[in-house]
Order: sequence, then C-alpha cells, then structure tokens
Amino acid sequence: MTAPLPRLAELVTALSLATDIGVGMPMEMMLSTCLVSVRLGEALRLSDDELREAYYLALMRHAGCTADSPHAAELMGDELDTFRAWISINPTQPLQIMHVMWRGIVDQSKPTLERFSLFIRSMSELPLVAIARCEVAQQLAARLDFDVRVQSGLRQFGERWDGGGFPHKLKGEAILLPVRVAQVAHDAVIIHHFFGAEAAIAAMRERAGVTHDPTIAEAFCARAATILEMPRSLRDEVLACEPEPRRTLTDEQMESATRALADFADLQTPFSTGHSTAVAALAEEAARQCRLTASEVTLVRRAGYLHDIGRVGVSAGVWCKAGPLSEADWERVRLHPYYTQRILAKPQALAELGVVAGAHHERLDGSGYHRNLSANLLTPVMCLLAVAEAYQAMLETRPHRAALSPEQAADELKHEARAGRLDGEAVNAVLTAAGHRTPKVRRQRVADLTEREIEVLRLVAHGHTNPEIAQRLTIARKTVSRHLESIYSKLNVSTRAAATYFAMQHHIV
Repeated sequence: MTAPLPRLAELVTALSLATDIGVGMPMEMMLSTCLVSVRLGEALRLSDDELREAYYLALMRHAGCTADSPHAAELMGDELDTFRAWISINPTQPLQIMHVMWRGIVDQSKPTLERFSLFIRSMSELPLVAIARCEVAQQLAARLDFDVRVQSGLRQFGERWDGGGFPHKLKGEAILLPVRVAQVAHDAVIIHHFFGAEAAIAAMRERAGVTHDPTIAEAFCARAATILEMPRSLRDEVLACEPEPRRTLTDEQMESATRALADFADLQTPFSTGHSTAVAALAEEAARQCRLTASEVTLVRRAGYLHDIGRVGVSAGVWCKAGPLSEADWERVRLHPYYTQRILAKPQALAELGVVAGAHHERLDGSGYHRNLSANLLTPVMCLLAVAEAYQAMLETRPHRAALSPEQAADELKHEARAGRLDGEAVNAVLTAAGHRTPKVRRQRVADLTEREIEVLRLVAHGHTNPEIAQRLTIARKTVSRHLESIYSKLNVSTRAAATYFAMQHHIV
C-alpha cells in the first residue's frame, strides 16, 4: 500500500534532523529552535504570516550546512567536532573567535608559520563560508517552493542588530522580524542545551543590542522557563504547532523536494556531486526492467534520491581521505544508512522511503550494513537500490581510487552476484538499464514463493486474518485465499501454525 504524501512541514522537520547532524549537533536541536521560535513569536504577537515564516526559518537555519564541508574539513580535520567550541564563545568578542580558529587548525604539528598562514586564510574566508551556507539554504528553500520572504530570510542569518554582520550590513529592523526571532531562539536553545537556562538568559542579555534585537531577547528572558520546556515527543509537537495554512505536497512537489534533498546531501563532497540523482535514475529504469508496479518504481526512485541524506552526519574529512580508513572511520561510515533511516523514520509518509533508502548497503548474505539484513528480509526494491548504488559509485572517482570503467563495474557486480552478496536479477536489471547486454536470470526464492506470497505469509505469521490481509495489501479476499493455497502447497503444510513456524525458521518475520 502506498503511503500518503507528506505535509511540507513533515519533510522540512526531517531535513532539520539532517542539518542537526550536518553541523555536529545532537538531533532535534532545530526542532527545539522551531518550537521556541513559535512560542516567542506568539508572545510577541507576530502576525500569522510572520509566525509561519519564523517556524520555517528556524527549521531551515542550517539547510546550507553542506556548502563548505570539504573546505572546513581541510582546515579543521573533523568539521563536525568543532561545533562545541563555537557555541562556547561570545560572537561579540573577536578575540574569542580568533582563539577558536587558531586552536581548530587541523594539524597542530605544522610549523608555526604554516599554521599562521592557514589561520589567516580561515579568518579571511569565514564570512564567505557563512554567505555560501545562506545562499545554498535560500536555493534549497526555492526548490521546496517557499515564498520570497522565507528565501530572503535565510540569507539574513549572518546579519546583526548592530549592523556588524554580513553580507549586507543590515541593521536593526532592516532585518526581517521572523529572522530576528529565530536568531534569538537558535542561540538560546543551543546554550540552554549545553550550559543550562541561566547561561542562556545571561547570553541573551549580553548579546541584546549587539547581535540580537533587544526587545526579542528580553521577551525570551522574561519567559525562559516556560519557553524552553520541551515536550516528550518533540517532532509531534512541532508538527502540531505549525501555523495555518498547512500544505500537503503534491506528487510533483514531492518529486522536486526529494531531488532537492539529494543535491543537499551530494553537495557535501566534490566527488559525490550528482551521485544520488544518478542512482535514482538507474534504480528507476532497473525497476521498469523488472516490471515492478508503478508505485514500486516511484518508491525506488525517491529512495534513490534520499539514500545518502545520512552521509552528512559523517565528517567530510572521513569521506575525503585518500588512504585506507581506520576502524574508527569505518564505524562512522557504517552509521550513515542508519542516519538516513532515522531522519526519515517519521511520519509514515516518509518511513517507507526511509526503510528502503536505509538498506542501500545491505547484502544478501548479511554482510552489509547497517542492519546486516539477509536475503529473506530484502525486498526487490531494496535489492535494486543496493545494486544501482554500488554500480554508480564504482563509476565515480573517489579520493582513494580512480573511477572504474562501465565494463569493470559490470564485472564487479557479476562477481558480487556469484558470491551471493548481490541479487542476480537485480544486477542484470541494473546492467541492462545502464546499457549492458545481460542474460535473463531467475530470482532464487525461499520455497519458490513469490514476493506477494512472502508478503501474505509474513502477515499470516503476525496473526492477521484473511480480511485484514486483503485490506492491508488492497487485494480481494479471494485473492488472499488463492495465495494461501499456493503457499501451503509450496511449503507442504496445511495450517497457519506450521506456515508461521516456517516463516520464523527462514527469517521471513
């Protein structure tokens, strides 16, 4: 059954989780910022339009975080580890900023003169980095079909109340009101998370009239205890407080949005540019070669767009290493499909995409990651995405190796299929989609069960009745009965209990 299309807010809350880990923060920090922005905006009696803008600006504050990842990693080594150092400084004190930059230079063993040269370079480029992030965030907002005020607001997060910001030296009320609200909320939430409420109040009072609007800063301080209180289910609360009108994405908008998020992820490293869109196109054509349903074709294409969104949680310094990865590096790399699935885990409209996207490094023999799934737990859509990703990655240059030719990549896929790690039918479909000539290979199945029969058996094993199975799979009850007759015959059983035992034995449930 195809999941309904998500609301725009549901998609953007998922993006906010990606940007959290993309700047080295704990997940849900931007959700907290959003909730505080709304509460603060309500206290300040913002108009409905301004409240809506503050809501989305808070969620998308770091949407350009992948714009400078390779540059930051070059200077700092692990750009995600530097976040804690940055939040501990007062942005009104240039000497503190300089100290963090000096201490953060990646190789402390470099000669002093060379380190000083890197320091001067990093200080001079700091405004450009911030501007790049704002510009990328604005472009992403345009692709998500936000209006011009939200787009403009995302380019103003570098501005300061006293006019000392960038890029346009805007001062005071020349900065959009929703931006000023989101600025206070952002800094207050982060300082509160790491240092407590008293530190957040003290910081807002110290920054009032310098970096922040003094009226908004004082409004926060007067209500900090209640404004900073977070609910148990933060994502649900953020979705519930979205100002009206609430927009559900159309099919066309969903297509555009998932592709925009693909580009957000691929921007993290120079060699990954265009990777996710290429994987999606290849997986889509391979799904057509396999004659999958239209909904499955859409599912694998969109999962292809989103499969690497979790990679932003791994430092660009790891991705860009020219030599072998250490064990610690590999452990981090193995987490990126987990991050993808976690980012897309809610709501149900995105969860189906997340399950497939998060399986793009799984292998039939259970040797993949992050869940070590075996063949019986991998759907055809998952198998196709895994093969498409592997093939496309081999065609692309990486810091530790040159790109393979299409023929070499095809040979590698065939070798993996013979070794039992990749599905033979999926390999043939992807190679055919990529323009290779391939023989027809029949998919090997447990007891020769079809994919639909496996779905029915899984539901039977979980205790669902025939009418319930029919409703879940949107098929007729008679069709369920025919599937069960076929399943019982192939398994040589006559009861649900025996069929369930078989399903458990062969890891179908």
